[in-house]
Amino acid sequence: MKKILFQIFAVVLFVALATSCSKPPQAELDAAKAAVESAKVMETNRYLADEFVALEDSLNAANVAIEAQKSKMFLSRDYKSIKEKLTVIATDVEALKARTEERKAQVRTEVQDTLVVLVALIDEDKALLAKAPKGKEGKAALEAIQNDITVLEASVSEINTLIANGDYLTAQDKTTASKVKAEAIKVELTTAISKTRRR
Repeated sequence: MKKILFQIFAVVLFVALATSCSKPPQAELDAAKAAVESAKVMETNRYLADEFVALEDSLNAANVAIEAQKSKMFLSRDYKSIKEKLTVIATDVEALKARTEERKAQVRTEVQDTLVVLVALIDEDKALLAKAPKGKEGKAALEAIQNDITVLEASVSEINTLIANGDYLTAQDKTTASKVKAEAIKVELTTAISKTRRR
């Protein structure tokens, strides 16, 4: 009698274990998907693109593995390693979100530092423009430069708006491009003034 009870208990235990191992880890999958989506909302895909893509790849690989297990015979399905992988993904996302905040702060500081340089360059360009030779042949060139300086001044306002809105990457691109333009204007005006002085 004990032997029969033990065998029944063993069968019930085996079926329970097999059922638990053969059930897709939907809760873990949903949690990992939600975690990755929350990282996207924080713009991790922009500020730490490579790491974000690696997480998405891991999630996709877990999805593929789940589908592969589903195609197996009921008792041979095993989702244990996939569950572990999904839990790791959710944990990794939290660490990545913290690093995203650090990266955003770093980019914001870089943009603000470059913006100070840009404003100083614009002021230099305006001062040089006032000293530039005003001959007839140079009038059109000076007007073009004045227009460029006006555009640069407008870009400073746009950059400040981008910073205020938290779009630091776009602000960084705009600040860098504007700085390059302001430096080019400075070189052009300095060259024109030095040529006039040599005459």
